[in-house]
Amino acid sequence: MPQGQPSVVPEDGLTTRQRRNRPLVLVHTGPGKGKSTAAFGLALRAWNQGWPVGVFQFVKSAKWKVGEERALRVLGASGEGGPVDWHKMGEGWSWVQRDRQFSNEEAAREGWEQVKRDLANESYRLYVLDEFAYPLHWGWVDTDEVISVLRDRPGTQHVVITGRNAPAPLLDFADLVTEMTKVKHPMDAGQKGQRGIEW
Repeated sequence: MPQGQPSVVPEDGLTTRQRRNRPLVLVHTGPGKGKSTAAFGLALRAWNQGWPVGVFQFVKSAKWKVGEERALRVLGASGEGGPVDWHKMGEGWSWVQRDRQFSNEEAAREGWEQVKRDLANESYRLYVLDEFAYPLHWGWVDTDEVISVLRDRPGTQHVVITGRNAPAPLLDFADLVTEMTKVKHPMDAGQKGQRGIEW
């Protein structure tokens, strides 16, 4: 195991092992590319540890076949690591195309209700709430409720939330926050996404 020394040792009454193994809430936000990719990398680590992994895809189209989905489904079914379930909320929608807002809001709320049920049942050890920051930012799902549910979740369930514009209260609550910043992107020069890079 990689060794490192924390810069602060809080007086919280926990042993080093208890503190190391406490469940985390992670947020990947910001305008740069790589938020979901980093979360799926975390899912690979969880799979390798034998943890059950639940991916809840809140924004990207349900018809879009991303490479990470195929890879994680194959790995989850291999019997070598942990099981992986992949959930697509509703029929799929995008932060670029919001023409079916009412049904999209319903799908986001239903997706959150499913996550709440799974957290209560301790269905997974790692939850990837992909692009979940968007429904929070738009007010489709109440940020205060999400924080309350995550604060009170039982067991050792880790949750990673991705997406631009993650609300400030969520950032304050999370244990780890990474902001992806864009320095340069091929789209700036008129190049669309390409196979093997974006999907």
